[in-house]
Amino acid sequence: MNDQTFSLQPFLSTKSLPNLKIAGNIARNSNQLAICYMLEGDFKEIAIATPSNTRSRKHELWEDTCFEFFVGIKDSARYWEFNLSPAGHWNVYRFNAYRQGMQEETAFTILPFSVQNQADGLALVLEVDLNKIVSAKQEIEVAITTVIKHRDGEVTYWALTHRGAEADFHLRDSFIIEL
Repeated sequence: MNDQTFSLQPFLSTKSLPNLKIAGNIARNSNQLAICYMLEGDFKEIAIATPSNTRSRKHELWEDTCFEFFVGIKDSARYWEFNLSPAGHWNVYRFNAYRQGMQEETAFTILPFSVQNQADGLALVLEVDLNKIVSAKQEIEVAITTVIKHRDGEVTYWALTHRGAEADFHLRDSFIIEL
């Protein structure tokens, strides 16, 4: 089992950020990927969707506060984007190469994850079977990201690392966790 902790950094922007921290851990055990995000800090200025009773696959979740991660196969251009809304909505997209050939990944018909409001923050926990998209023998490279939407409508972008002149979660050299 390969377990790693992470801490996300905001992309440098003109917006002064509320006192926020986004951290967590990720592990791959055989081909089960477990990821836990912890969002801590001052939430007064953040727009966080309330939990939905009808969780479903939805598009453009990144337009609001959304937890994301990207999985790429080592030495391959192909990768997947996972989007997880605090409301419980989700989606997975497959790309053939950098921002090319985006398609909904139909191998996933459900993405079970939990969102827990805690006294000091919000926890989002997901366990996903990667056998649907990669073999257990393949090494993967992962980027962990989060979009935070502020109540005034402005958006900030958080990632393990920012390698471009603009916030761009799809840059393969930012997929820095190897599992």
